[in-house]
Amino acid sequence: MKLNYRVIIFAIAIAFGVFFSAPSLLQSESGKKITLGLDLQGGLHMLLGVKTEEATKSRIKSIAASIKHFAERNDILIDGLNFDDRTIRFEVLDSDEVKSFDKFLSEIDGVEVSTNGTIITLTLSDKEIEKTKKEAIDQAIETIRNRLDQFGLSEPVVARQGKEKILVQLAGIKTPEEEQRARELISRAAKLELMAVDEERQARVYNMTQADAAAYGDVILEDAKTPQIKYLVREIPILDGGMLTNANVGFDQNNRPVINFKLNAEGAEIFGDFTGKNVGKRLAVVLDGKVYSAPNINERIGGGSGQISGNYTVLEAKDLAIALRSGALLAPIYLMEKRSVGPSLGADSIKASMIALIGGFVLVVLFMMFYYRMAGVIANIALIANLFILLAVMSLFGATLTLPGMAGIVLTVGMAVDANVIINERIRELIYEGKSIHKAIEEGYANAMRAILDANITTLIASVVLYAYGTGAIKGFAITMSIGILASMLTAILGTHGIYEMLEDKIAKSKNNKFWFGIKG
Repeated sequence: MKLNYRVIIFAIAIAFGVFFSAPSLLQSESGKKITLGLDLQGGLHMLLGVKTEEATKSRIKSIAASIKHFAERNDILIDGLNFDDRTIRFEVLDSDEVKSFDKFLSEIDGVEVSTNGTIITLTLSDKEIEKTKKEAIDQAIETIRNRLDQFGLSEPVVARQGKEKILVQLAGIKTPEEEQRARELISRAAKLELMAVDEERQARVYNMTQADAAAYGDVILEDAKTPQIKYLVREIPILDGGMLTNANVGFDQNNRPVINFKLNAEGAEIFGDFTGKNVGKRLAVVLDGKVYSAPNINERIGGGSGQISGNYTVLEAKDLAIALRSGALLAPIYLMEKRSVGPSLGADSIKASMIALIGGFVLVVLFMMFYYRMAGVIANIALIANLFILLAVMSLFGATLTLPGMAGIVLTVGMAVDANVIINERIRELIYEGKSIHKAIEEGYANAMRAILDANITTLIASVVLYAYGTGAIKGFAITMSIGILASMLTAILGTHGIYEMLEDKIAKSKNNKFWFGIKG
């Protein structure tokens, strides 16, 4: 027997497979392991709806805030700035300054601008409204996925269902506390706004209605800690969470959790300008429609940094920071359907899948040994190595194994020996033709290579397409199939070829083709 590079690579691949698949197979606490999907270990299944009409209101409000800031930065006096669901209207007090708005307003996408003397009206187009609604759903999907990834869940399923629904599946959610925490993190709007307190009318806030406040361009908000405390703030915010770049948990001088946030360059400029012009007044830090703090502005605040303090635990502060970092939802979401999937379904599924996997594996192994004798044993070694490598790669990347994924493994068992069947048949044909063992092995692999590559590459392409366009369950099937195909090409082509090269002289000297290949002669 002689060693060769193919056998060495094959041995390294087997060692890799055994080492990295061991934590998953033994369920040890250390090492990376395969995570079971919702259908195997149970969890939470939710169907969410999106209030897309609120996204249009947010878009209008954001444009109004930009108009207000533009006027203040350029010392242009405007009056009567108000808006509804799709229209903004304001008056420029100096007619000579109307043209100053032309370039600024022309850069705002999706609005139709009309001017009547000094009164300017902006209206969202129907196309822009539809675009805003679509973006709200796309953004909600991406935001929820980002939040759940930072939450620490393994490969949560977040996908569009229908036109305005979102499917969320969370594997491993078992306790009511975990479920509640996940639901709050998903549904939290995390809409941060910095709003000016109307100091002139604040003293009258407890005698005012929302309609009274609206007449002054204000809105009444509750204190987050003490709802009995009311604040009268300007309806158009100074800036919002769209200008937020980071948020982290910190602690104040009393060792209580706070959220430290950072604004982008534009937000820092607006924040600095406002605080510089409003020293002595108050600035309300508003999150999801509640005032968390309203500190006095003692001096101009540069650098674009701020802080949110509140009566919450470290865990709540951490979740809030995650929500802020991942971005505010453009439109509120609501729960349409919720199902808790019990682990008993997973246990039954795992049991049935393992029976299928073990049964298929045993039948394949027995057939290969019976039909191809020692060549079949060599193919079986490659098959076992293939399974170890497949599990190792999935463990290494922390992949989630679903029921379709297990089906992919079962199918991989059958496909893994397919290459060796083709190779063995080519070798047997060449031995029948009277070729030497060396030539039969070398030409057998060469002749079989094209058919093996064609079959595996076409299956791999199909798996890639399934992964790109499929949902979570289909993706699991595609991943296991892809890894299995690549592993089988390594073990079946490279590994078995190396074993034959190592045993070539022994096979030739024995002249027992029935023992080695299951044929006479």
